Amino acid sequence: MSMIGGRSAQGAGEVGQTVASFPTYENAQKAVSTLIAADIPARDIAIVGQGLRSIERVTGRLGYAAAARTGAINGLLLGLLFSAILVLGSPSVPIQAFVGVLFVGIAIGMLMSIVAYSFVRRRRDYASVMQVVADHYEVTVGASSIHRARQVLGSPEPPAAPPATPTAPAAPAEPAAPPADDDEPPRYGERVVAPQTETAAGAAQDESTDAANGPDATYPASP
Repeated sequence: MSMIGGRSAQGAGEVGQTVASFPTYENAQKAVSTLIAADIPARDIAIVGQGLRSIERVTGRLGYAAAARTGAINGLLLGLLFSAILVLGSPSVPIQAFVGVLFVGIAIGMLMSIVAYSFVRRRRDYASVMQVVADHYEVTVGASSIHRARQVLGSPEPPAAPPATPTAPAAPAEPAAPPADDDEPPRYGERVVAPQTETAAGAAQDESTDAANGPDATYPASP
């Protein structure tokens, strides 16, 4: 930041918050004037250019003739300055001396311009004007005056972030029941149930035996 009126502007990292954005620098200047007229402290205001880029506009082709012409104009101005000093120092100086100083100034200007062009003509043979522009310009204001500045410029307040809702902790999972052990012997007083598969197999075997012996078959008495 540059110093204006003997007072340094605020640092680059202390530009505050953005209250408005404009496509041109002139509109940003008008917004700053509006803020200052509304008693916003000038030290809290800054104009920040975003998307900076440099533009070099070519104004013409350089050559010895163009260099001599430009040097002649500069030398004429230099001659007028020396002539005015000469006239003010000696009011009775003749007009020939005045004209002579002008020609000497023109000659010196042309010579200096031609010599300078002879050194730079290998790198560039054209004249140009460099300009730095931005895509848009933001007007920023310090935190102490941000609300007042938004009211003056009619900028909407930024939406507040919703409060975070606390989440309930997840319930701990219950431990799974251990699998039943089929090989465990029965306890005293418990009724033992035979598996259905074995009972069904025994019944099927008896039926097959009865069918093979027939209805008149006799069975031996049991001892």
